[in-house]
Amino acid sequence: MRDVHVHFLHGNPIGYNIDFFEGFIKAAQAAGLDEIYLLEHTHQFIEFERVYKPIKSYNDFQNEWITKRMNGSIDEYIGFIRKVKDIEYPVKVKFGLEVCYIPETADILRNILEKYDFDFLTGSVHWIDGWGFDHRGQKEIWESKNIEEVYRRYYNIMFQLCESGLFNGLAHPDSIKCFGYKPGIDLTGYYNKLAVLLNQYGMYAENSGGLHLNYSPDIELGLNSQLLSILRKNNVQIEAASDAHKQSDVGANIVELENMLKNE
Repeated sequence: MRDVHVHFLHGNPIGYNIDFFEGFIKAAQAAGLDEIYLLEHTHQFIEFERVYKPIKSYNDFQNEWITKRMNGSIDEYIGFIRKVKDIEYPVKVKFGLEVCYIPETADILRNILEKYDFDFLTGSVHWIDGWGFDHRGQKEIWESKNIEEVYRRYYNIMFQLCESGLFNGLAHPDSIKCFGYKPGIDLTGYYNKLAVLLNQYGMYAENSGGLHLNYSPDIELGLNSQLLSILRKNNVQIEAASDAHKQSDVGANIVELENMLKNE
């Protein structure tokens, strides 16, 4: 079994070191995993500052949120990867990035990513026209939005993410459900188009337990049944992902997420 979405340092002041890294190996072993994909958010690294300009300018909350977290250099991450790459561990590890796809700064993002060679890049949609829709501190903004239009924009941005050709995987493809707002429109066409694009660009989609783990256990585990069904019917590669943000959550719900991919 593998867990394709495990956050590494995630702002931990301990910094990159072997002991901290090997804590993930032990956690993965305890969870019965053969492989983990360790990653960092691009918003952690100063090299991506220009990518987040539309996000910081959206409002004070987001400016402060990004500024607080963008406090390291990607060179530190890469340097550590080089140190451990040739060491054999009982759990296979791939190193990558979770990359926010922001259409307004997509060209800047491409130019930055072309400088690096990670094992994988996972694209994610966390921002819709500058707004961080999944931030608890901005949940009230949903009340002023047209829910149907939010969903349309969310998936249209996701289509652009796929078409960019930058990514190996797509993170949590229905995280838009994070606060329970549901559109009064049929999303079948959007789901079908997403499936086609994922196959066209050779990407996997995550069956993610992140919302269930990090937001509320009341949120359904993994992809919603319609989206999951459409991806499976189109033979899209789907990988189980915990979206762990700490060592103790490595492999969380992976057995259940894997079973969802086996059951008809």
